[in-house]
Amino acid sequence: MANTNVFAFAESRGGELRRAGLEAVTAARQVADSTGGQVHAMLVRRPEAGGAAAGNSVAALKAHGADVVLLLEHEGFTNYNPEAIAATVAARLTSGAYRAAIFVASAQGRDLAPRVAAKCQWPIASDVTEFAVGADSVKVKHPGYTGKVIQSFTLSAATAIVSLRPGAVLPKKPDAGGAEAGGVVEAISPAIDPASVRVVVTSTAQSEGAKLDLGEAPVIISGGRGLKEAANFKLVEDLAAAFGNAAVGATRAVTDEGWRPHSDQIGQTGRLVSPQLYIACGISGAIQHLAGMRTSKTIVAINRDKEAPIFKVADYGIVGDVLEILPVLTAAVKEAKKGA
Repeated sequence: MANTNVFAFAESRGGELRRAGLEAVTAARQVADSTGGQVHAMLVRRPEAGGAAAGNSVAALKAHGADVVLLLEHEGFTNYNPEAIAATVAARLTSGAYRAAIFVASAQGRDLAPRVAAKCQWPIASDVTEFAVGADSVKVKHPGYTGKVIQSFTLSAATAIVSLRPGAVLPKKPDAGGAEAGGVVEAISPAIDPASVRVVVTSTAQSEGAKLDLGEAPVIISGGRGLKEAANFKLVEDLAAAFGNAAVGATRAVTDEGWRPHSDQIGQTGRLVSPQLYIACGISGAIQHLAGMRTSKTIVAINRDKEAPIFKVADYGIVGDVLEILPVLTAAVKEAKKGA
């Protein structure tokens, strides 16, 4: 195999490494172990984002399997700079012996990966839930037709770009004695001047009070119109707080009603998520919503209608009044965590 190394884009925000970055490196490590190559992870940040936090980011990438951390620093990367980053990634990919390039289909990744694919003229598979890299092809699986089917594709190319659905690969450190012990840092320069680009990101808006991003949460508690009114989302928030590592999501109907911000929306026109645990509270299971969450590892549905479509995709179902069940479930989670 001519190309053996694997590229991973280590997404960051405000100089801090994101979970998506660790997912990309973990996936790249899996590929590199089969090709016999190295993992090259690119971390983009502004120079003043150094210090302990920066060192922790580099250490985390090494610990999760990066053999080489490509450190791209420039004043022009205070905010996400799609043109300059895409040009630099493309220049690196076309100059190296890479078998695959791994991104995560977060908001940033969905913007960046297609730009890179177009510049390199390489095939790309987006929103991938499973993949396997062979000697002369990359086979992937991708939810299609709003999640009704799982489509299989084969990319026949010397190098292919894979954009993973957030949560499809869990960040995992290699076993003792693996690639985590080594790792070097290689400082690189932008392929083009970040100040010369046509599109400038002036700021990034984040939801107020958001404790955990939906794309990074291992547990998501989502609410629908079965909650009856916005005030009852307090029950969903209480359950999320009891877990301690959970984010709150919502259906489109709920966000359209103004009960929750649109950033909380999960579905075909919202966020696509694959958490370890997804609890659907008062959600009927419209196909638009299922498209965004049916790849979750374990799905629990709470609905008073035993014929609700959500039960067809749920691993566990609770038939009953969600307003009565949520406080009981919250108390049970709190009790279980006491004894943990």
